[in-house]
Amino acid sequence: MSDPATSASGSGPSSAPGSHPASAIEAVLVTGKGEMVLTFFPDQAPRHVENFLQLAQQGFYDGLTFHRVMRNYVVQAGCPNTRAGANGHPGTGGPGHRLPAEFNDIPHKRGIVSMARQRDPNSAGSQFFIVLADHSSHLDRQYTVFAQVEEGLDVLDEIGAVDCDFGPTGERSVPRQRIEIRRIDLRPRQQRTPVAEAEQQS
Repeated sequence: MSDPATSASGSGPSSAPGSHPASAIEAVLVTGKGEMVLTFFPDQAPRHVENFLQLAQQGFYDGLTFHRVMRNYVVQAGCPNTRAGANGHPGTGGPGHRLPAEFNDIPHKRGIVSMARQRDPNSAGSQFFIVLADHSSHLDRQYTVFAQVEEGLDVLDEIGAVDCDFGPTGERSVPRQRIEIRRIDLRPRQQRTPVAEAEQQS
């Protein structure tokens, strides 16, 4: 997650979308592989949650791809340079503002959504990654966790299993197929069985 960046500095957004508190909102990532439902941690990372929701509401993520897939580790998306016809190297773009870090105690376990950044802890913008591994403990308190996958872990696994080529840095993480985020739908949070409990029952 050291290569993702935002391309400009400045303050982030000032208010969350709609009239619902962020804890009452969920986001449906509609991808080329299916749908993943995200719920948020506004108490632990209020500015990151607010930022993601505003970008989603604005359509910023529509048409962007999962440009980095590291098998059994993470998948990453949110770079505007991955939009069809865009210039710039995938993994180096951002929304034009940066966020101060909100590192917290939520562990980077399977299905956790966390913000990518440069070496500067206060450089997150729009790029995020979703954890594939059971627990990537070396990421804990180094990246800001702000959401989790409540539904669609099978979709996450399908994205994480695509064939990849080596990139310019020598990392084998460049998907051979284009996996788009077609859109992100925001809606009131639904009542459901917690992820951990659901996995135990399956």
